[in-house]
Amino acid sequence: MSITENGETQNISQRSPWGIEDVDVDAYFARIGYEGPRDTSVDTLRRLHRLHLAAISFETVDIGLEIYTPITVSFLQEKFVKRGRGGCCVEHNLLFAAVLEALGFNVRRYLGRVRRGDSTTVRFRSHATLVVEAEGRHFLADVGFGDEGPLFPVPFAHDGRITVGEWTWRLVHEDEDRDVWLLQSLHPDGWFDVYAFGTETVAPVDMEVSFYYTATNPRSVFTGHITAQRGEDNVRHVLRDHTLRTLHPDGRKEEELLTTEQVLEQLRERFLITLSEEETASVREYLNIER
Repeated sequence: MSITENGETQNISQRSPWGIEDVDVDAYFARIGYEGPRDTSVDTLRRLHRLHLAAISFETVDIGLEIYTPITVSFLQEKFVKRGRGGCCVEHNLLFAAVLEALGFNVRRYLGRVRRGDSTTVRFRSHATLVVEAEGRHFLADVGFGDEGPLFPVPFAHDGRITVGEWTWRLVHEDEDRDVWLLQSLHPDGWFDVYAFGTETVAPVDMEVSFYYTATNPRSVFTGHITAQRGEDNVRHVLRDHTLRTLHPDGRKEEELLTTEQVLEQLRERFLITLSEEETASVREYLNIER
């Protein structure tokens, strides 16, 4: 038994290892603008998925500033909901999973290998993703991949597909013996491998190790950079330090070099990231260092 902050007793053994008891569903709903039913329907899952992506961007400001943070639900609640920040895949999907489980959804957490079009290089299992059951069906739910991630849950079946705006995604059961699944997005020149994942059981410590590597290892694509990504119906935006790339469904790409103040404006206006005065000063100092 333990004593909570309000003096009530609590059986520790009954707590979820993922800390879902710490999620404030009301505050989260206010953050993403959800006012619908609190059931476990497919429609509720789809609406929550889409609203989360619309309100909270993928971003690595803390990683770029070499600030290592916890990934507990209580901390993610404070960072994402109270402070108006975003985060990387582990942060997004752990918080989203906690909300879904608090509503009664059955959620499985997995770790996958990012490909981004490269099927030959074997990368570390760094990407967190979810499989969610709703109304007897299963869906890949992923609010944390950034620009290339699905805007709605994808049916968890071979050749399960969704189309949103001008983007299309599908799942492929790539290796049935090892139960490996591959998420692809449709590009003008064909299917593009996004990431692959297996259905091995993942524990909280596995997520911690994955996040630690992503946030601190010099070989990580995110260390040493401030990144923000956002996907919309007909356009994708990727900010990396001073460079803003805009990607279109027909394959067109635009690239713009920004000043430090323009980067801060983009973080605030396009990516909807709220930075405190101290965080703004730190980002400004980081961006003004010649690299």
